[in-house]
Parts: sequence; structure tokens; C-alpha cells
Amino acid sequence: MVLFEKHGMEGEEFFHFFPLKNYSFPLHFHRAYEMIYVNDGQLYVSIDQKEYLLKENDLVFIFINQMHEFKTIDYSNITIILFSPELIGDFFMNLKGLIPNDSALHLERAIDFSKLNSIYSQKSFLYAVCADLINQKSFTLVKQSPQTKVLYKMLLYVEESYSTDCTLKDIAKHLQYDYPYLSKLFAQQMNMTFTDYLNHYRISQACYLLKNSQQAIGEVAIKCGYNNLRTFHRNFKEITRRAPREYRAMD
Repeated sequence: MVLFEKHGMEGEEFFHFFPLKNYSFPLHFHRAYEMIYVNDGQLYVSIDQKEYLLKENDLVFIFINQMHEFKTIDYSNITIILFSPELIGDFFMNLKGLIPNDSALHLERAIDFSKLNSIYSQKSFLYAVCADLINQKSFTLVKQSPQTKVLYKMLLYVEESYSTDCTLKDIAKHLQYDYPYLSKLFAQQMNMTFTDYLNHYRISQACYLLKNSQQAIGEVAIKCGYNNLRTFHRNFKEITRRAPREYRAMD
């Protein structure tokens, strides 16, 4: 299961990478650093409302707690790399409170992920990318408005509760904010309603399970917060333009 927001909360060094094909994921954030590398195809990525169009051998470096999303354009074969700040401690400490003004890099040669099989090769790879980022880009101080902090709390609630009954009224009660205020804030910040976001989040998780597990479609629907299979099928097709069975069969 892709639990993006929980990455970086383990309290220890970690390095994970996994390939994804024709995948999209709505706005989210996490304490871990993340790199998105395009093996083939094209990918739209938004980081703190700045947009990037990535092509083969392009990579974006997403810093801690940066709000980001990505969407496949026609076709994409990508690799997600998630790693703890502690793994590149010098970089993390020296750039604490800063973010790059431009997060995209073009690599001269393809990444050979088969060689990233030890802590030494992983750190060597990461620090090489860090060096490229520092040499090629400028940095600015992180600015986070009170509204953004509230939005972060809302998105974190979705991540923790999307598999159960998750409503904006529940979030308003949990955060002790007025429902109308949160509804308006969410729509302004996300350019979509809370219900639309929740459905996109759930379907994104369902896509991952369909491709990376043998669970029955009905079981996937339930794990992603849909007790009504008909609603799951309808939302899945509206968002992916394919039926769940068809999506699972795709290469």
C-alpha cells in the first residue's frame, strides 16, 4: 500500500524505491524526501503549485512537507524514490528551512536501480543528486501560511481515515473548525471539493492495489473506503476512464 504521508515517520534511516506505470496521485505531503524519476513517457508534477512536465531521464527532488501531486500524460513509466532525511544528514541540516526554486533536474544517463542495493550505493547516489541540485539551483526560505497548516491537517486526516467513513464533518469536529470554513478553504486551496479529492485519493490507492496485489476487486473497494461496489466502479471509471478489471489487465 502506498502510504505517502507516513513515510519519514519511522524514526530511522530508510530508502525505498518502486516503479509505477500510468499512475497518478493527488496532492499529498510527507516528512520523507521524495524523488520522482521518469524512465519513459511523460509526467506532469506539481510541487507547491509550481508545475513541471517531465520526460525521459528527468527527475524532481521533493523536499520535506512540500505539497505535491503527479499525473500521467498518455503514458508514463516512473520510479518513486522515498528516503529519510537522516540518510543524507549533512544536506538535511545545511538546507533546513530552505526549498529549491526549481526542483527539476535532467540526468545525463539513466539510473541503474539494480546497483542501489547497499546503504553505501544509496547514499552515494543521493548525495550526487544533492550536489547537482545545489550546483544548478537556488533556494529560498519556506513560507507556510496558517491556511496551509490547516490544509495539511485535513490531508493528513484523509490519509489516516480514507479506508473508513471519512467526511468533512468528521474533520471539522476533529480539528474544531467550522464546517463551512473548512469547505471553502479546501476548495480554494485544492481547486476541487473535499468529496472529489477523497474519491481521487481512494481511487489512486485502489489503482496501486489492483496492480500490486492479488486481492479481489471487491476487497480492494472495501479497503479503499467503498462499501458499495457500484459506487466504486462508477468513481473508478470516472477518474481513470477504465473499469477496475480493465485497469488491472493493462501492462
